[in-house]
Amino acid sequence: MLVMPNVSPSGPPMAASPLTVAVLEIDAYAAGLGWDQPARLFALVDTARLRTQEPGLAAQLGLDDAASAPAALTPIEQEELPDGTALDEFLATIAWPDAVVGCAMTVERLMLPPSAEASVPEGLSDARLTKWVADHPDRQEVRMTVAVLRDGARDSAVRLREKDSPTEVLTGAGLVPGLSDALAATFES
Repeated sequence: MLVMPNVSPSGPPMAASPLTVAVLEIDAYAAGLGWDQPARLFALVDTARLRTQEPGLAAQLGLDDAASAPAALTPIEQEELPDGTALDEFLATIAWPDAVVGCAMTVERLMLPPSAEASVPEGLSDARLTKWVADHPDRQEVRMTVAVLRDGARDSAVRLREKDSPTEVLTGAGLVPGLSDALAATFES
């Protein structure tokens, strides 16, 4: 288990839910690492429960004082994802202990605007489609941070590389439904 530092340069919006706060905290952490990073997986734990049940870890994370840790959820970065394993295959192998109330992931991808969908050639293999998108003049590099809770709550943040600023991050529960579904499936027994 890797510890993720508490990063919040400008603070979350005043009315943000604990899940939104966690998503924006992870987005800020990933932004601090720069672009061209591998996918990262995080466990989300209840901060108050962590302080009570794991005081040593809470102290290591700087969460031993309730006043210094207002966030209700604490993201804990997991080990690196194995090289060469497809993301969906990797996520299918995940099982979380009961102490984990949610999980989150950051991934970088290339995206095209909806206007480009009509020009996608038919019958391309996944590899050829990936190359076609990478060569498309309207492609956008994005970092997506997606989080889900066991209770079904979801949130996500999307940051464009060309607008790499905390004030330009889009948030919303339905921005990345496929990854949200895959992360939610890690909690199914």
